[in-house]
Amino acid sequence: MDQHSNLIILAGGASSRMKKQLTSNSGLSTEDIQQANERSKSLISVGNSGRPMMDYVLYNAKKAGYRNIYIVIGEKGELFRTFYGSNDRDNEFNGLKISFAIQYIPEGRVKPFGTADALHQALEQFPELNQTSYTVCNSDNLYSVEALIALRNTESPNAFIAYDRDAMSFPMERISRFALAKLNEEGHLLDIIEKPAPIEVEKYRDASNKLRVSMNLFKFDGKMFQPYVENCPVHPVRNEKELPSALLNMLKDHPGSALGIPFSEHVPDLTAKEDIVEVKEYLNKKYPKLDW
Repeated sequence: MDQHSNLIILAGGASSRMKKQLTSNSGLSTEDIQQANERSKSLISVGNSGRPMMDYVLYNAKKAGYRNIYIVIGEKGELFRTFYGSNDRDNEFNGLKISFAIQYIPEGRVKPFGTADALHQALEQFPELNQTSYTVCNSDNLYSVEALIALRNTESPNAFIAYDRDAMSFPMERISRFALAKLNEEGHLLDIIEKPAPIEVEKYRDASNKLRVSMNLFKFDGKMFQPYVENCPVHPVRNEKELPSALLNMLKDHPGSALGIPFSEHVPDLTAKEDIVEVKEYLNKKYPKLDW
């Protein structure tokens, strides 16, 4: 079994939704608001001892057996090095090896070029990943140890965690914006449907009658996926290169090579200022202490 131990965490985005004005004060301190406006989302202090969200992502990754962590940061991501090590590669952090890839913004653009571009730049800076398997995830979602283990253990060359939409404890208005995964009877990914019309939703239920969503937690076969990451098209609406586009292009040539692993649990998400209080409460309850 290909039990890889490489995790790529995408943390180079512009965090634009986090920087939006608050509609209500929602219990945030001046310090919270300042960090939300100035820091990358995953570096906002949400833990008991003022530690950032990224600590918890790394903690669960370590518990799941990952050892080599590649954090994709923006060009102004110096604060990540303050927290996790000043070297470009192999910083020692609580038994993990942390390396940094930088997502440079192409000339003529103001914002980074999307998740597939972030991965592509990481693979160019750490080409050894093209010879092995790796997991990719967001930096502002806290995935469970069990979900991360499932991706290390799967026999499928490529896979993603297919979350039961109804198990998410977000407001329905937010959930309805999540892309739906269309799976075949065996659970292999056929398509990803963005912003499905409410009238269409029911036809995407899987073999166990669940609606499945992706929270951007993927496993890829480096060799198979590399050309599709490199040649990822630009999304016509969002003007970004996005991982689902690269994945669907790979499936055209390699049908049946990406398994949706069913999971039914909530995934804490730190997208906007309104999420900060909720995430703090969740961490306080579930992770009173990080026992590295």
